[in-house]
Amino acid sequence: MANPNIVNVSNIFGKTEGLVVTTVNTAIVTNSASSGKVYKINSLVIANVDGANTALITCTVNLAGSSFKLAHTITVPADGSLILIGKDNPIYLEENSSIQLQASVNGDLQALCSYEDIS
Repeated sequence: MANPNIVNVSNIFGKTEGLVVTTVNTAIVTNSASSGKVYKINSLVIANVDGANTALITCTVNLAGSSFKLAHTITVPADGSLILIGKDNPIYLEENSSIQLQASVNGDLQALCSYEDIS
């Protein structure tokens, strides 16, 4: 089931994932192949925990083998945050899809992603 009907769902579970973002492109959320689920991504916030230096964030959405940039080398100011996905612009991740993050500096950026696991 690659794309479940979200009108007739059995379960909706709220979930939150956190990630210390590094210079290696790493998934914060992955909807595996054959999961029978769709994930509604409600928010993705990037925080810069470095008090002195800016850092850059790149966010890639992988959709069943094709990659698309949600953000590409966007500056996150020192002690600041950036909302990449919010309540006004949610996205859905079908099976075999993920959201990946990569920073310009190891450990300066942290990410929180809130989503609904729908089956």
